[in-house]
Amino acid sequence: MSPSETLTPTPAYAPDDPADSLLVARSRDGDLAAFDTLVTRHRGRVYGQIVAMVRNEADAWDLAQDTFLKAWKALPRFEGHAAFSTWIYRIAHNTALDWLRSRKIEGASEFNEAVESRVAAGATTTPHGEGRPDDRLAQSELVRRIDHALAAISPEHRAVILLREVEGRSYEEIAELVGCSLGTVMSRLFYARKKLQLLLADVHQSPDWS
Repeated sequence: MSPSETLTPTPAYAPDDPADSLLVARSRDGDLAAFDTLVTRHRGRVYGQIVAMVRNEADAWDLAQDTFLKAWKALPRFEGHAAFSTWIYRIAHNTALDWLRSRKIEGASEFNEAVESRVAAGATTTPHGEGRPDDRLAQSELVRRIDHALAAISPEHRAVILLREVEGRSYEEIAELVGCSLGTVMSRLFYARKKLQLLLADVHQSPDWS
């Protein structure tokens, strides 16, 4: 299995598919097949969340694998107070943050067209249809500017702005996913939006981060 395979949307669960809670229980009893089902079910979203933070597909793939390895080892401590999907996201979020901090690349990024295309897909400025060549060029430049602006804010602020503006998560969902208070989420979003507005102030038709 290669990193590109995770970009294919995971099929919806069939009505008779076992619930995550049942698979978790089986996994805690040592059932590797049950855990493999959990990995297959959630790997696409975990990978997508990590690649949006670390901005490199190869590194994101390694970190996604590390996330599930950590989850397997931590299963005996998983008490089920939150959904498995929330719990695995927290592990992915913290794994990506730890990696970014260790690399000390909070303010630096390589241009990554694949990542930028995902950011553009969630922005209000995404073009419809092919459009004129000059329009596509302008759109490409805008996406590049957004990508570099996101690279200039901390991973913590980047995570909440992507969850809110790209995934459309509520404040309460974001707080649960990243494991912080609602007030902290709102504070991080306020800072991230203001920072992005400053960084993109000279861009015509810049995204509305307000």
